[in-house]
Formats: sequence, structure tokens, C-alpha cells
Amino acid sequence: MNLYLVNVLMALAWAAVTGSFSLVNLVFGFALGALALSLIREQVGSMGYFSRGRRVLALMALFVYELVLSAIRVAILVLTPDMKLKPGIFAFPLRVDRDFEITLLANLITLTPGTLSVDVSDDRRFLYVHALDCSDPDQTREDIADGFERKIMEAFR
Repeated sequence: MNLYLVNVLMALAWAAVTGSFSLVNLVFGFALGALALSLIREQVGSMGYFSRGRRVLALMALFVYELVLSAIRVAILVLTPDMKLKPGIFAFPLRVDRDFEITLLANLITLTPGTLSVDVSDDRRFLYVHALDCSDPDQTREDIADGFERKIMEAFR
């Protein structure tokens, strides 16, 4: 059985035993279930479950960092009197190949200020991205590949 499902069931059991299905109590039950599973991780083979959780948290932390950083960059660009913008669309070669991974990457790019995922090629090898400042598309490609795409592959493969 999937260990994530077991952890959710343990959280629901905790909520049923305590008689409170509040969000705080469910999260606490989930944390208790994760702690219990970590104590018996060798018996149930949950080593990958916890390392994947850490990698997903690292992806989330990277997104928050990039969100703040790009919001500051866009604010500086907009508030600069001469606004030397060079908007453009570039093709980003995809290393991710699963639909979920492509969708997640496109959404993370779109949610980051200053960039927008426009389309995916028919062969699913390229993601077309619009950037507010496309003065150095090679650097932007490298940032996406070394940031979001690498973290997505680490978390979900």
C-alpha cells in the first residue's frame, strides 16, 4: 500500500480518536503518522517516502525563493524611469517528459513574475516561454534548467 495513503489514514484515525477534524488536528495527526512511519521505516520500506518529501519541500522552497526574487526584479524594472525592457519568446528544451512534470514546470514558470509559459511543442520537446526581459535567453534557459526543472526531476523520479 502507498505509504502516503497510510499516513493520511493515520491522520484520519488520529482525528477520529481525538474527535476533532479541524485542519490543525489533521496536520498534527499527519505529522504524528509520519513520525511513526519514520520509527519503523526499515520494516515498512519507507526510506524513499521521506527522502521524496524532503525533495518536494526543497522544490517548494526554491519556488518561494524565485517568486520573491523575480517579484523584486519586476518591481525594479517597472519602477525604473527608462524601462529598458526587451520582451520576447524563447524555446526551452525540455528534459522532463511526463505530462505531470511538464505541467508543473509550465505552472511554476507562469506563477513566477516576469515569465509566462505560452505553449508546448507537439512533440513535447520544447516549452515556449515569454519573458518580460529576454535580453539573455540563454541565461534564462540555464536558470530554468538548473532550478525548477532539476528540482522537479529530483522530486518526482
